[in-house]
Amino acid sequence: MQRFSVQVHWYGNMIRKIFNIQKNIFWAGLLLAQFVLFRIFATHSFFINIADHFFEWRKNLQPELFAWLPFSAGDILYLLFGIYILYALLLFLLQRKKRYLRKILIALNIFYFTYQTFWGLLYFQKPISENLPETEITNAQIEFLTEKYLERCIEDRRHVKENSLGIFEISDKAALTADILQNQKNIPHFITGKSKIKTINIKPSLYSRIMSDTGILGYYNPFTSEVQFNPHLPDTYIPFTLAHESAHQIGFAREQEANFIGFLIGKNAENPDLKYSTDYFVLKNLLNYYADKNPDYVRHILQKYPTGMKRDRLNEKAFAKRHEGWLDRFFGISNDLFLKSNKQEGSVTYSYFINLLIQYEQDVYIKK
Repeated sequence: MQRFSVQVHWYGNMIRKIFNIQKNIFWAGLLLAQFVLFRIFATHSFFINIADHFFEWRKNLQPELFAWLPFSAGDILYLLFGIYILYALLLFLLQRKKRYLRKILIALNIFYFTYQTFWGLLYFQKPISENLPETEITNAQIEFLTEKYLERCIEDRRHVKENSLGIFEISDKAALTADILQNQKNIPHFITGKSKIKTINIKPSLYSRIMSDTGILGYYNPFTSEVQFNPHLPDTYIPFTLAHESAHQIGFAREQEANFIGFLIGKNAENPDLKYSTDYFVLKNLLNYYADKNPDYVRHILQKYPTGMKRDRLNEKAFAKRHEGWLDRFFGISNDLFLKSNKQEGSVTYSYFINLLIQYEQDVYIKK
């Protein structure tokens, strides 16, 4: 009788182990199926349009849920998720119990499904470039726009505040945020039919130290519709970064398209800080694009910077120098791979934004 009980117990354990393994295989298979399924969805406009309409429905509802919080709810969410995954992984490695692996797989399934439904499919929307006239990038166009935005920056710089070191300083961050929200009207209707947002839910990131070391200026949290930025950045970066992240809140997922929408928001801003930061961003992108093609011309333009702009440039370079390291390089590589996997150019490629800029400038010139 005792032997029979032992056999029953042994068979029971075996059945439970097999059942647990099968459940783990199910959740792992479901995660793989999601990868494949959403890749298929990304190739069909029907599913992309559903994701776009869902985003339009929630983009003015969701920010209101978290705007009242003095901290980033999205950052807390990421922290709790990371702690949960690490805790379950540690228990799985120490105790070798399959249920902890299953908890990880279930959490990853929920996270991935929510991310793709809320945001991931928006990377595959119709490109903005299709709403603008086709054009080729020529050296003459680059040089013309470089001179144009240099003159704009020189004029902008005369109207902004400096700190005691003679470096650009934001005068009023509340006014800056209000102007970004107001300047959505500067986005032409032929560029996009997306509705404008009512609330820009902007908060300093809880991970600003890490952001400084990785080169991240800001990010949009698709789970809470919050915009996080690095408050330790040089002030020349911050106004345009906020305009860029507000473009994500409107529904532009691709980074270079968010840059372009941020440019449209800030290029004619009444707020002098936003206008200078935007024009300076465009000028830097033009110079970066042209640096390998004509370095002598780039040096010539840099020499034409007025004293204040030279101080701002040196301040940005000093900030980057202080925070360069393996973490910055690692994030650059991983972010490059992420962008390319979502139908975008790499993080160090400027041509799509430059192409949109030239298309827009040409279209505006023609309509005049």
